[in-house]
Amino acid sequence: MSFDGFAPRAPAPTGPLTRFGITGHRVLPPGIADHAVDHWRRVLPTGTGLLGVSSLADGADQLFAAHVLAAGGTLEAVLPCADYAGSLTADGSRARFEGLLHAAASVLTMPYPEPSDRGFLAAGQAMVDRCDHLFAVWDGQPARGLGGTADVVAYARARGCPVTVLWIDGVRRP
Repeated sequence: MSFDGFAPRAPAPTGPLTRFGITGHRVLPPGIADHAVDHWRRVLPTGTGLLGVSSLADGADQLFAAHVLAAGGTLEAVLPCADYAGSLTADGSRARFEGLLHAAASVLTMPYPEPSDRGFLAAGQAMVDRCDHLFAVWDGQPARGLGGTADVVAYARARGCPVTVLWIDGVRRP
């Protein structure tokens, strides 16, 4: 799926919507991205009925955000810190981040000046607090640092937010 060619910021939708959030690994093994996108194509609405919330990190977050926009939905961004773009690699994830950020209808930035585990956790929790259903592109393993995918999933489950885990049995991440 291409991350290029985003439209300018769309107006925020009106009326009741189901907000879908995303958490997931930054590096996705072969097959996982296609598996997730195929699932989203089957279950998510298209057009103005789709509202996605993402922290716009590499991997699953950017993949989901791009899907939301390509489907004609509205994107809300929740960033872990003021200088989040500076923490992204120059291999294209920073450019994708900037494009997605520009296309987001709203942006909430956590009160941290630079990337930190506390900022990642705060952003994950704020994203869950803003969604009605969470997708987790997650291998089921413990988080590799505070604020990782497992921590966000645990927070969502503790809050009673439904979680759909998207992974393929037997696939391991690097």
